[in-house]
Amino acid sequence: MNEIKIGYLVAILLAMSLAFSACENQTTLVSSQANGSPAAVGVVVMQPEPVILTTKLPGRTAAFRFAEIRPQISGLILKRLFTEGSDVKVGEELYQIDPAPFQAVLDNAEASMDKAEAQLFAVHLRAKRYRELLVDKAISQQDYDDAIAAEKQAKAEIKYWKAQTKTARINLNYTKITAPISGRIGRSKVTDGAIVTAYQSTALASIQQLDPIYVDVPQSTTELLRLKRRLQDGHLKNNGANHGKVKLILDDDISYPLEGTLQFSDVTVEPTTGSVILRVVFPNPEALLLPGMFVQAVLREGVNEQALLVPQPGVSRDTKGNPFALIVDDDSKVALRPLTLDRALADKWLVLTGLDPGDQVIVEGLKMLRPGMTVQASPFQTTQTSQDIATDPGAQPQKRSVGNN
Repeated sequence: MNEIKIGYLVAILLAMSLAFSACENQTTLVSSQANGSPAAVGVVVMQPEPVILTTKLPGRTAAFRFAEIRPQISGLILKRLFTEGSDVKVGEELYQIDPAPFQAVLDNAEASMDKAEAQLFAVHLRAKRYRELLVDKAISQQDYDDAIAAEKQAKAEIKYWKAQTKTARINLNYTKITAPISGRIGRSKVTDGAIVTAYQSTALASIQQLDPIYVDVPQSTTELLRLKRRLQDGHLKNNGANHGKVKLILDDDISYPLEGTLQFSDVTVEPTTGSVILRVVFPNPEALLLPGMFVQAVLREGVNEQALLVPQPGVSRDTKGNPFALIVDDDSKVALRPLTLDRALADKWLVLTGLDPGDQVIVEGLKMLRPGMTVQASPFQTTQTSQDIATDPGAQPQKRSVGNN
């Protein structure tokens, strides 16, 4: 119990000490300004640096290829030949339809074709003899014409039964329902003994190719146009071989280990959302990504070779919400600079306009400062962790990769 009381006393004394120290510093600042001595401020000198800009957008996974299995003939399902949820190969047999009636149709067509071929042999010989007899005028022209017509009819009968035989053989092959693509097959909608019809609306099963897999990402047309303008104006440059590479963050905030490639941007704008679909292809050898999952895609926009990053404490806003910064000019006086900001990058702001390289931005001692006041500037010491700005694995070591969250 005595140890707890001593702990409470130590905590109270520490809090009082910190409060006294803060009041003393504020009193010192006010008294120094009242005495006419320059106020001490901490500044950060603006130095341009290359920064890889990224954008994080929500997306949804979709199968690389998708096929619904439907019968092409009507019949009785004798057996299902696959395991639900397993991987199947293209051409692998999935269902067996009773082939007996289709085999009978094929046998009948082949027999009819044999019969037609036998008839053709007889009428061909008759037409040949009639041609010789016609020269000697032993038969009439009509008898010869009838023989020629019978021969042509026999040939047509053969063509017809050849077509019927081909159709019957195709239908017999359709009794074996095979996989049109390789992938993972889902659950079966029918069981052994079910009656199916040709091209029915209900699929027997579906196959999805999961490796690779698509990620469809909607991007607003406003952001798309802004990115194109910045690339055209030279504010951004393509990131070389890494341009178009995309990272993925899963629902549990874990980064997907493999990078994807931006395949294409849709050519049609969705009228209800004002966005276009960006399609990204990701390798998926372990089938970790399944169709329909919600993910976050981190897209590389490009590289800003002359980025100016200001610590967030150095940016203030006026009553209208417009950002500005206080700098120390060449005469050691405070000057106000209106800013145009792009985005927040970790604990800093990316500045588009309002600051120049070499400007001394005040980030410490901003209280009680006004434009025109004389101050004494000293470098502001910052500590930056690897979580604030991470190096992009595909970029140059001196370039920083930061995201727009």
